[in-house]
Amino acid sequence: MEPKFKHFDLEIIKPDFDSPLTSTILELEKLRNKVLGGTTPPDVFFQLKNIFHFLESLGSARIEGNNTTLSELVERKIEEKKENINEDFKEIENMERAMSFIEENTKAETIINRAFIFELQKIIVDGLRKEGDTNAGNYRGHDVSINKSNHKPPQFFKVSEYMDKLIEFANKKVDNQFELIITAISHHRFSWIHPFGNGNGRTVRALTYAMLIKQGFNVRNGRILNPTAIFCNDREKYYNMLSEADKGTREGMLIWCDYVLSGLLREINKIDKLSDKEYLIKNILMPAFDYSLERQFITKTEHDILKLIIKKDDMIISSSDLEPIFPNKIPAERSRIISRFKTKKMLLPLSQKGRKYTIGFYNSYLLRGIIEMLKKEGFASD
Repeated sequence: MEPKFKHFDLEIIKPDFDSPLTSTILELEKLRNKVLGGTTPPDVFFQLKNIFHFLESLGSARIEGNNTTLSELVERKIEEKKENINEDFKEIENMERAMSFIEENTKAETIINRAFIFELQKIIVDGLRKEGDTNAGNYRGHDVSINKSNHKPPQFFKVSEYMDKLIEFANKKVDNQFELIITAISHHRFSWIHPFGNGNGRTVRALTYAMLIKQGFNVRNGRILNPTAIFCNDREKYYNMLSEADKGTREGMLIWCDYVLSGLLREINKIDKLSDKEYLIKNILMPAFDYSLERQFITKTEHDILKLIIKKDDMIISSSDLEPIFPNKIPAERSRIISRFKTKKMLLPLSQKGRKYTIGFYNSYLLRGIIEMLKKEGFASD
């Protein structure tokens, strides 16, 4: 069947009071207002957040056909390669930059305007050939079609008008219970308009992240968000759900909203567990250390030191804390052991010239084990 354009108005859909979607929204409201009193130390939690940044970025790129595996990305993070970057890695790094841009520039009072969206898309397609855009930071100047879709986006000269209405809709002041509906509908509407020559899918998923932060799912105060996991875990279902919303019917839009928001609830409930230090130690950190020791990524002595660190309430040590492991070594020798650990990036100083340290796993050999345990616990997949 030939794809056709079908206009329908952009409006808030109100679910029935007794619907599963209403229950989902109420649960998300509780989570949004929940004060996160997590026990995971901030410096450790920040590294987890960085890991989820690259998981989010990888997931979004893979929806668009990027073939990079999680294992390949992990090795690149460990090696910290900056030269000879191929397009697939560049695409993922652009997504990470886009997420950092969002976190630095999005607050509750932020107006998501045309300039914000243009800058986001420019970052996402920067320096790319196949997945780039020769007219980056501007709406498309030609008509487009969407692969495997019966929907044909509006003609290029109507894009600006449709986007202005979407921007107004996305910033609309409404009762709290309708804000998440606006986020879900805005995601579809952006995809429906397909405003750019390239990067539309990656941009709308990043935009959804921005809207959630704007609506109070605050990543600055100890929460990790990974909304792309909703879409990338089953790409076919994502496209099918977009097609439901493309119909422009109340029923189709409710199906789409339920898909997005129930997925968001599932992901937030799952990821919030990482703010519990005991859960993190038992299910992620300790098994990751054991995994690393078994595969000889670390030595038995390094394993013992790592165990010592995570047993401390704040996961912070200084040279004197190593005395139980090295009772016969003088302070200078213990300092050299710490120095070797720092070189391997398994210890991070809390300040530039400080003598207190916490565990480092974001770009050390420990990352392999951390990722394996995150996969085992359902936080990531290859």
